[in-house]
Amino acid sequence: MSLQSEDTFPREDGSHNNLSQPLPSTNNNHGRRKLFTADDLGLLISKTFLNPVLTVPLALFIRYTALGRAFTHDPATTAWYIGLLAIIGFIKEVSEWLDRGVMNNWVEDTYDWNKELVVVTGGSDGIGAYIVKLLSENGIEVCILDIQEPKYDLPPNIHFYNCDLATPTAIASTASQIRTEQGNPTILINNAGLMRGGPVPSLSASDIRTTFAVNTLSHYHLARAFLPSMVKQNHGMLVTVASVSGCLLAPSMTLYGASKAAAIAFHEGLAAELATVLAAPRVRTVLVAPGHTATALAEGFDAGDGWLMYALDPETVGRAIVDAVMEGRSREFVLPLGNHWIVAVVGVVPAWVRYRFRQRLVKVMKGFRGRQVSQPSEGKKAA
Repeated sequence: MSLQSEDTFPREDGSHNNLSQPLPSTNNNHGRRKLFTADDLGLLISKTFLNPVLTVPLALFIRYTALGRAFTHDPATTAWYIGLLAIIGFIKEVSEWLDRGVMNNWVEDTYDWNKELVVVTGGSDGIGAYIVKLLSENGIEVCILDIQEPKYDLPPNIHFYNCDLATPTAIASTASQIRTEQGNPTILINNAGLMRGGPVPSLSASDIRTTFAVNTLSHYHLARAFLPSMVKQNHGMLVTVASVSGCLLAPSMTLYGASKAAAIAFHEGLAAELATVLAAPRVRTVLVAPGHTATALAEGFDAGDGWLMYALDPETVGRAIVDAVMEGRSREFVLPLGNHWIVAVVGVVPAWVRYRFRQRLVKVMKGFRGRQVSQPSEGKKAA
């Protein structure tokens, strides 16, 4: 999620090479979690205890058959509890169905992946590089907008455009070049981002200006450039890569979190505009809010307890984003799932709990030493 590039690109065997190399194959286990986490437990519960397809027949079996009653001393009570799980699971299924319907304005759309053109910002490395390579492997045409050259060889269906996303004129010029050379993009993935950590008094004017320019304002300028053609065709997709920090700020992450909170607001407002004043209900909007991801951007960041909160692999995040794009539907999701529940709970607890919880998050930035890359518009190199 960064304009900065990681020093190395992971190989299949987990080693690294500083030299440019082909995009790695996705047919390997790189980046997949080996440990059992809260996400895995949640998925297991969802697929079993909260699955009406399993719980309803089980409740009926225990309550109304002799064989089923033989499994428990109190069939009626056991069946009641299983039935309660079935009801909860049914409510969950209905809620998810309503989410899909309302977020997609109850209209379907289809994508011809041989004709779609995707723009990915910050695609030279990190999460963006995995997004690009996964799209490329599906034969999709991709344009990368980044301030740095890609650290991998570009196949024929990937096109690189050097662009300072902190400068509106550079965005407008690059967008015009893409339209002339490649045509009108149908999918925009606002993935680029940068982080300048530290307490507010320690931040420079350049830090503040550039962080918001890249993490938030570039979304507006890119939408102004590419959205009109999507609206005209009533077909397309805008993906906003935000952050859990936009929902739950830690001390010394105020600037970054505020810029990501603004990106979330951009997504929410744009989704409503597309369904109403822009009259383009088939243009999809996707919001993804990852937690800590193991890239050079967040080096030294506290990864969490390894159970509820843990460091995500950039390929894991990239794959989730591409899966959402390929699904062709509007979605909102948080990674990992444990972060979703933390954000949800913190949003409803009393103020004193929220304040105390945010104060305790000071530990996550204590070892932060993430590498930064400045934009040409800053006129300097960041440390």
